[in-house]
Amino acid sequence: MAGSRRGTKLLWRWRSNPLRRQEDVLEAWVVLAVWAVIVIGGTLAGFLTSQAAQEVFADQRAERRPVPAVLLSDVPVPESGPYSAGDRSSAEIRWTAPDGTRRTGTTLVEGGRKAGTRVTVWTDGTGALSSEPPTPDEAAIEAGALGTAAALALSGLAYGVGRAGRWWLDRRRVEQWGREWTLVGPRWDHKAT
Repeated sequence: MAGSRRGTKLLWRWRSNPLRRQEDVLEAWVVLAVWAVIVIGGTLAGFLTSQAAQEVFADQRAERRPVPAVLLSDVPVPESGPYSAGDRSSAEIRWTAPDGTRRTGTTLVEGGRKAGTRVTVWTDGTGALSSEPPTPDEAAIEAGALGTAAALALSGLAYGVGRAGRWWLDRRRVEQWGREWTLVGPRWDHKAT
């Protein structure tokens, strides 16, 4: 018995009721739509975002290659401080691109190395310097975080739109109650003797 009472309380806007207003039915549809967008849309947005991120990371792993490079100058040991890059410093390097041309650029390498030391850098398909692609485990974690963020963003947007819709419906109800009270109120305004 208690379960059926609870169910009827939750679904009161859907039942036939002489006190139910058009705004109550509209609010029930708004609440249902918001929950559908949060559950179905949030799940779909999270899944699609996660899959897209996984594809981007897989493309990065397929395109980027480790390439040997040579330091062109000594790399000082970095100073430790609140804005330091750890034990790495910016250094000028030279490497050979896939088309055979020699290129130079700047990248972060471990501090304390001497000029002429060989280091490994990552390049993209054109031979330009790039960052190391994420490992499959790192990519899965990052894709999961991006998918979760997308699901939460869509859910937050749907919730905000739903709250705005319910606020607008509440304003309409209050205005209707005010109009009805101006009609009914004077009938109640009598003095008891």
